[in-house]
Amino acid sequence: MKKILFALFAHPDDEAFGPSGTLLSEARAGTELHLLLLTDGDAGTNPDNHKDLGAIRLKEWQIAGQLMGASSMHCLGYKDGQLANQSMINISQRVTEIITTLIATAPDDAHIELLSNDLNGITGHIDHIVAARAACYVFYHMKQRDKRFQRIRLSCLSRRDAPAINTNWLYMDAGRTSEEINETVDNRHLREEIIAIIQTHHTQRHDGDYCIAWHGTQLGVDHFIVKT
Repeated sequence: MKKILFALFAHPDDEAFGPSGTLLSEARAGTELHLLLLTDGDAGTNPDNHKDLGAIRLKEWQIAGQLMGASSMHCLGYKDGQLANQSMINISQRVTEIITTLIATAPDDAHIELLSNDLNGITGHIDHIVAARAACYVFYHMKQRDKRFQRIRLSCLSRRDAPAINTNWLYMDAGRTSEEINETVDNRHLREEIIAIIQTHHTQRHDGDYCIAWHGTQLGVDHFIVKT
């Protein structure tokens, strides 16, 4: 049975600092992986003072996708930090069109999944929330007329990872409880590959180094809320 996975994120590095181990593991197991990106991340940190940060970050994202084994990569070109209701509606339409094209020749018994961030945006970033909600809209909209769509997985933090509400930057919820988490994937055996993927996002290296240090020996353990 052919498995096809569409992973939708807001910024270059969301896929790397998040469930990169699961995405890599899926591709290595034969899943046809497609990465969809909403913005070029031009509002991110710019320690090297690049004149066109967005262009540099897209190149970093392309390298990360290659390391993961992505079959295709699509950037929709929205403005970093400015996503909202209307853009979510437009995003959903465009993502539906991309997916429809990519699955046109997929077999009738194909298993199709979507993957994005937790609906709370994990850090509370509105762009993350828009990406997750657009992914859910697309999944349920397409599932109504195509039985091949099986589930959507929302990458989340566990209560161990984030034990309390955090207001150091935005409003960030505490991590999910064990009752809320439907699936945990242990990719710790891919640690070096995950670090390499994270480090492709060189412009965001401070956040990347923090991500590696914060997860510590648990780097590669990915948690998901699964919806069908």
